[in-house]
Amino acid sequence: MTQISADGDDPVCALRSVLKSPRALSKTICAHLRNLRMILAALLFFSSAAIAGPVSPEGERLVRFLDSMHVEEHWIAGAIVEWRTGEPTGKPVKDDGKHTHCSQFAASACDQLGIYLLRPPEHGAALLANAQFDWLPSDDGKAKGWSPVKDGIAAQDIANRGSLVVAVYKNHDPKKSGHIAIIRPSTKDEAGIKSEGPQVTQAGGTNRNSAPLKVGFANHPKAFENNEIAYFSHAITFPTDVK
Repeated sequence: MTQISADGDDPVCALRSVLKSPRALSKTICAHLRNLRMILAALLFFSSAAIAGPVSPEGERLVRFLDSMHVEEHWIAGAIVEWRTGEPTGKPVKDDGKHTHCSQFAASACDQLGIYLLRPPEHGAALLANAQFDWLPSDDGKAKGWSPVKDGIAAQDIANRGSLVVAVYKNHDPKKSGHIAIIRPSTKDEAGIKSEGPQVTQAGGTNRNSAPLKVGFANHPKAFENNEIAYFSHAITFPTDVK
């Protein structure tokens, strides 16, 4: 096969030689195409490992809204709270329950954005996350604007674009609490999402303004490992007072 040399041969003579042999020219073109395919494959690999999607201006607005709720200062476990504000009601705790408030915090965030998520008084605070898991894909949940999301990567991407996304788990024991959190816009990459889940804001045993989902759902360690966490999204029309 005739080749074009790049290390001292006359390139004009080499080109003439190739042009005189259509077969050699065809092989040279094929070799370059193979190289081009390898380059494109490498580019596709690295781009797929980049990020779920950039955080849009609407996603940044959602971050500011979540920050404004100061979840680490309200909806504190161990007390009975008002579901909308997360402030203690002052009512005494008369049982040995943990009294965590993930589902009430999620309902409050939705309520402030004009979105309905199953909440008191339609359902009591006890075991509310389990009930929300069942309600979100129901006909009523769909009618209220909720749609299922494929997985954590899609959930992160949709949140980054400025929609509200919740991650919810139903406990296998109907007498024990599940968990729910809000997906927080983040630039974490696909590998990070696969290993620890999207970023979340949540109340619970430990309230977290920003944490990986795997950390937020640590009280249910098999939930993430076994892909038992469901995701649902809802479009947001931000109220004028939410900057």
